[in-house]
Amino acid sequence: MSTNLSALKELSGFIGACLVDSDTGLMLASETSNTKFDLEAAGAANTEVVRAKNAAMKALGLNDAIEDILITLGQQIHLIRPLAANPAVFVYVALDRSASNLGMARLKVKSVEGTLKV
Repeated sequence: MSTNLSALKELSGFIGACLVDSDTGLMLASETSNTKFDLEAAGAANTEVVRAKNAAMKALGLNDAIEDILITLGQQIHLIRPLAANPAVFVYVALDRSASNLGMARLKVKSVEGTLKV
């Protein structure tokens, strides 16, 4: 099992990241900057986001999978990316919106996803 998220700390505006089991809402791994950000609570709460999107896709009869979910807030960007190899597990990343680059963040999260074995 490989759960190393440390490469995400290289992202501009990085606040924190975690790997979450959406079946339980439990955090499997985490990385954070020096800011106070409750990754455990964020991971658990975003489990509901993933579940809701999966339920919506099922209700709509969409035979597809989530690539990523983007949530833009006034001061932050949140990315959620289920693992292609194990969609029950997702990477969650929080970034400072004023200091981050969304395109680069998506590429980096996808790259890190490829290194994870869960």
